[in-house]
Amino acid sequence: MTIGIDQINFYIPQFYVNMAELAEARGVDPNKFLKGIGQTEMAVSPVSQDIVSMGANAAKDILSDDDKKAVSMVIVATESAIDSAKASAVQIHNLLGIQPFARCIEMKEACYAATPAIQLAKDYLQQRPDEKVLVIASDTARYGLESGGEPTQGAGAVAMMLSHNPRILELNDDAVPFTEDVYDFWRPTGHMYPLVAGKLSKDAYIHSFQESWKAYAQRYNHSLDDFASLCFHVPFTKMGKKALESILTDEISDETQKRITEGYDAATYYNRYVGNIYTGSLYLSLISLLETHDLEAGQTIGLFSYGSGSVGEFFSGKLVEGYRDALAIDEHKALMNNRKALSVEEYESFFKRFDNLEFDHDTELAETPKGAFYLDHIEDHIRSYNTL
Repeated sequence: MTIGIDQINFYIPQFYVNMAELAEARGVDPNKFLKGIGQTEMAVSPVSQDIVSMGANAAKDILSDDDKKAVSMVIVATESAIDSAKASAVQIHNLLGIQPFARCIEMKEACYAATPAIQLAKDYLQQRPDEKVLVIASDTARYGLESGGEPTQGAGAVAMMLSHNPRILELNDDAVPFTEDVYDFWRPTGHMYPLVAGKLSKDAYIHSFQESWKAYAQRYNHSLDDFASLCFHVPFTKMGKKALESILTDEISDETQKRITEGYDAATYYNRYVGNIYTGSLYLSLISLLETHDLEAGQTIGLFSYGSGSVGEFFSGKLVEGYRDALAIDEHKALMNNRKALSVEEYESFFKRFDNLEFDHDTELAETPKGAFYLDHIEDHIRSYNTL
């Protein structure tokens, strides 16, 4: 039996800011955002959508009653933790009504954590053919108003159900991680926003990709010719493209270069309109590829995961016959298209309320769809959630 991604879904807040408008408000040429980093819109999170509510919203639509009985582990990957002890997975487990005899944990390694969560789930399921693992990547990327990292913010969550005989992507046994101690991006305890060494961060990302790809190609005797497409962790869409271009040498055929480049464009389409969602960025890219590109069952998809600090990993999966039937293409289009655009002034107000935990349900819940989970209030440092 094979193990892999049986279901996959994402959730993003109902608000966004136009990047051209943000650039003009900051006195920057809009093309610096639109073309320079490759971002068109940026998701904006209200106070009522934190990593727990977004994670639960991403997972609720892929959980049947039978799934709730079969899930024996819930893993939440995040670098936006809301508690230094209590795992957000425990709260999400409760909101979703999953059976009580389940292991629930939270994992951290910058933007990389969802990938070891998947690998852990895969190993865990080897001896458990009737069980399932729910992996959720949920984050709010924040750097501060008028900061250098402001245009690479975003918010959202991706939920993936791992099982035997998956309907979407079979995971191959070929993961190659690469670890290097680098201070390219970090957030010391107590700091509201991360610290970033911009150029070092880009260089470390590309170096990690090159090293993991080179080792992968040598160990498994693979080349780009063997892949239908590649997906990358994309804090902004030009980041992964720079890494990809670093291995598109003259030795690679025009046909392969064209196929891989077109696949990359499809794989970053959703990310262009959402922004950076940290641990979920690679997997939002995977959804974008599967839903906006022509692919065939049996083809191999390569995936590069990266988390600053740093750990990278290259691995692959094979598309399953009928995989498109397991996707929520129409629902995802509606989620993207039905968001409310915020003016720059409104976006700044949302941002400040989020930092100060100042609720404005009349404004924020007006655009939230029925049935969605949301953070209702905080009392004595205890977060309480509700549904519309």
